[in-house]
Amino acid sequence: MNRQLKVIVIGAGIGGLTAAIVLRRIGCVVEVYEQAPTLRTAGSGLSVMSNAVAALSSIGINLKLERFGAPIKCFEIRNNRDRLIRKLPIPEISSSNGFDSVCISRKALQEALLQQLDQNIIHVGAKVTEISERDDGISVRFADGREAHGDLLIGADGIYSFVRDYIQGNKPVRPADYICWLAITRYQHPQITPGYVGHYWGAGKRIGLIDIDGGEVYWWGTANMHTEQASKWQGNNQDILTYYEGWPSIVSDIILQTPSENIISVSAQDRPFSPLWGKGRITLLGDAAHPMLTSLGQGAGMAIEDAAVLGHVFRQQSDPISALRQYERIRIPRAEMLVNTSRMLSETEQEDRMFHCLKRDLSLRFVPTKNLKKSLENSLNFPVEDLRA
Repeated sequence: MNRQLKVIVIGAGIGGLTAAIVLRRIGCVVEVYEQAPTLRTAGSGLSVMSNAVAALSSIGINLKLERFGAPIKCFEIRNNRDRLIRKLPIPEISSSNGFDSVCISRKALQEALLQQLDQNIIHVGAKVTEISERDDGISVRFADGREAHGDLLIGADGIYSFVRDYIQGNKPVRPADYICWLAITRYQHPQITPGYVGHYWGAGKRIGLIDIDGGEVYWWGTANMHTEQASKWQGNNQDILTYYEGWPSIVSDIILQTPSENIISVSAQDRPFSPLWGKGRITLLGDAAHPMLTSLGQGAGMAIEDAAVLGHVFRQQSDPISALRQYERIRIPRAEMLVNTSRMLSETEQEDRMFHCLKRDLSLRFVPTKNLKKSLENSLNFPVEDLRA
């Protein structure tokens, strides 16, 4: 850019922190405002797939995530009788991209991001109440009376984004009618080798067991359940276990070994995709722009990609507002594809009719390797050369 810009980032989650890192790297002044009173993270895990690592690398940033989590070495899908359905070639695709896909705790990823930032730029307890646009800048007012002024505003404030509502109006989220249980526990089992990811599929329920290094395993479970019931869930680990009766012993063992108070329950939801991400000096990033279900494991990765693309367009465009619109034009097609693919895949994975479950499992088992790899590459390959061009 021809002059130093001041960018206000709303939200200090993965997307907001990554955006701050990228924008500071290219010479912007950045202030990050987070509604929560602290930067503590929930006790769950996630994946940062090779596309996200490639995106950051394309702008000269290396978080060295292999030091904080476990690069994926084996990714397999099994049925609830412990029969292998298919090994997915995710490690091979990632390797061909030149970057590992890494499974990591949210806490460790936050630590990796914060190591790249001066934490004095992060302001907590800052709930946005008003956004004001002017010809020469933008202002944000917070509930405690603070104000922030800058040239641009990035809304990275999650699925319930205030900034999104300012742009699009207040619209309801889209329920998926199943519950997700999330936890991290210390657990040892010969099946869980370094870099192991294993998903078990049943009828209307699934569970995943993921090595995140250091002797810790991130596990998640799902079960079909009406959204109202899922959002009010108050059960314990014994209650969760009733959904997996007859499943492999590794499943029951890890559930019972996890203290109930360490298990988070959330109702699965996303939003219908909208191509309206910004106007004037404002745009959206991450879950504020494109919240998606978790079946592709790309929620964090897409936020990271967003931030990298922002950095590229700011380097290429002399006009900051034009840069925001170019960022949106680049990101919207890929984001829409992955939001819709995640929703369709989730519906397939949560299928609860026995014949359709059998068809689902057989389809994965016998799909030609070439077709399977091509499908996975749609999300795992980040178009670095296209972006630079």
